[in-house]
Amino acid sequence: MLTLIFLEEFMTANSLLKKRFFFALMCAAFFWAGCSASTRDISPDEVIHYDESYDFTDKKAIVDAMVTSLITKSPLAARNDRPVMIIYNVANRTSEHIATDGITDDIRQKILESGKAQFVNKEQRDNIERELAYQYGGNVLPETRVARARQIGAEYMISGTLRSIEKKQQRQIRWFKKEMNYYSLVLELTNLQTGLIEWTDSKEIVRESSRPFIGW
Repeated sequence: MLTLIFLEEFMTANSLLKKRFFFALMCAAFFWAGCSASTRDISPDEVIHYDESYDFTDKKAIVDAMVTSLITKSPLAARNDRPVMIIYNVANRTSEHIATDGITDDIRQKILESGKAQFVNKEQRDNIERELAYQYGGNVLPETRVARARQIGAEYMISGTLRSIEKKQQRQIRWFKKEMNYYSLVLELTNLQTGLIEWTDSKEIVRESSRPFIGW
């Protein structure tokens, strides 16, 4: 009789141990699955936002809107001679660290691709001067040297400012908290001879995010 009781208790304990082991194994599997890293390729045209802050999707939207406006409105729309321009960095007036030279580089590229204008290579001026100094330093055949004082001056200057406004919900008891970011890019096209602004436009982006108070 005692043997049967002992055997039943042993089987019950063994079953309970198996259940606990299986539960621990499942928890470990879920933990490792959640911690494992994964990567995937996405299209630059795909709209993806992980939060309410500025991202590459916003840059593309801003550049496309500004270039379309610039090349389809006066004065560029009425010009057929590809005026020479120079583009300066967009001033960052946001609270975020945003590399605005990425905006100006893309704007310059798309305008060049449109065939509506040419650009002075402002970033390479020092290297151009260094190369000219080398050519006139006695090591280059005179007939192959680039003539001095033949560079083309810019007729127009592109400049702009990126601003942002951040808003957060007031502290209250709620399951989710909301935040809103507003971004505005204003570009200007200035005639360098007259100092007049001949074109200006802006692109606005407003995004709201909602996050649970408890989460990863």
